[in-house]
Amino acid sequence: MNLHSDLLQFRQQQQTRRVFIGRAAQGMGAFALASLLDPSILRAVPSPPSRKDKWPGVVNPLHHPAKIKRVIWLSMAGGPSHLETWDYKPKLTAMHGQAMPESFTKGKQIAQLQGAKLTCYGPQLGFKKFGKGGAEICDLFEQIGSVSDDICFIRSMTTEAINHDPAHMFMNTGSQIAGRPSMGSWLTYGLGSVAEDLPGFVVLTSLGKGGQNQPIAARQWSAGFLPSRFQGVHLRGKGDPVMYLGSPAGVSREQQGDVVAAVNALNKKHDVIVDDPEIATRIAQYEMAFQMQASVPELVDASKEPQTILDLYGCKPGDGSFASNCLLARRLAERGVRFIQLYHKDWDHHGGVKDGVTLKAAEIDRACMALITDLKQRGMLQDTLIVWAGEFGRTPMSQGGSGRDHHNAGFSIWLAGGGIKGGIGYGATDELGYSAVENPTNVHDLHATMLHLLGIDHTRLSVKFQGLDARLSGVEGAKLLKPILA
Repeated sequence: MNLHSDLLQFRQQQQTRRVFIGRAAQGMGAFALASLLDPSILRAVPSPPSRKDKWPGVVNPLHHPAKIKRVIWLSMAGGPSHLETWDYKPKLTAMHGQAMPESFTKGKQIAQLQGAKLTCYGPQLGFKKFGKGGAEICDLFEQIGSVSDDICFIRSMTTEAINHDPAHMFMNTGSQIAGRPSMGSWLTYGLGSVAEDLPGFVVLTSLGKGGQNQPIAARQWSAGFLPSRFQGVHLRGKGDPVMYLGSPAGVSREQQGDVVAAVNALNKKHDVIVDDPEIATRIAQYEMAFQMQASVPELVDASKEPQTILDLYGCKPGDGSFASNCLLARRLAERGVRFIQLYHKDWDHHGGVKDGVTLKAAEIDRACMALITDLKQRGMLQDTLIVWAGEFGRTPMSQGGSGRDHHNAGFSIWLAGGGIKGGIGYGATDELGYSAVENPTNVHDLHATMLHLLGIDHTRLSVKFQGLDARLSGVEGAKLLKPILA
């Protein structure tokens, strides 16, 4: 059986005059309906090549010399309180229990405290200075404090969203609207990946002991209107990293390879006829999955890591903890993965913020220090950007007597690694920690700066979508955070 000739014969049989005219009329209507149901049909994105013709990235050559090769984004899901972590406010301590001045809150967006009596709630944990730069941070974060001279603390972060899912969406995609590409998708689309047998964009999740298991939807690492090959791949921290990755019982790797080759041959024949970008994606992903059958078990097997490294992270590999995921992030970075995102849940402290942050500090403090230290001693920190951020912060006002509500007008994040000045602070909130007043920074500024470090002009990485030039950094005039750049 000659598959190619059979397909050509079938195609010729379909192109009679009567069939052509009938299908042309039906096709226009179907196309219009499909474009309404799935606007990505109208995208102006080139079909991605197959795995053997590796995706080179659309930013080729780079717009300017890059300072970094990869990003590790540590997402603290739930909204960490900046007032118990990185932003000390002695004035708030002095006003603890007093009414929050209306001048701070009048006309401002508030989440669950809207219409309630607003009372100042002083920092519940102690602060002290660390490092040569004198970074003043919560004293529970001793390990992060020990590497604070490698860190830039941004204390004037703002975001547009005030509830979890849209705030995650905004931090990940630059838009509260679902269906936009995530950061990792933009990077792999723009730059490609140097990983030969792993995805260019990998997501890891962990849940702390506080038990607030708020779901993180897979759309947070979606490729949106980009071809689906650029979406993030979620690796599980416990058990099989990827479901159904192994070959079926009784099927050897060679036999599995034959099946993949046969399926891809059929897909390529079909793609010649229909020219559908998602078929090219399917071909590439079949080949990637086959490669991952060998690469993923080796990736997650940390048995050859020295005991000194395991002690540094304070983890038991494969236990699903944030610490073991940080070690896995370093292993992914070594293997060429472009964007690695770690979610650590359980930061939503509407009540018990003191105990909650104390628990979180124990879970992440050593691991964050270890990741910075490990990359640095391997010579990899200089070309890696680490970002630590929640989706928003918490209010200076009390909620329920012991907690804090969602807050988007001013909070803190930190960055470390290539192209970033260490041992400095950037921006500030007011004396009560309510609003960013010095160098206010928004999510688009952060995205633009990240792209800049990767050698991308954020205004030039765009895709035509629904008639507009869509960008990760938005179209509102994002600015580079030049004072924090080394």
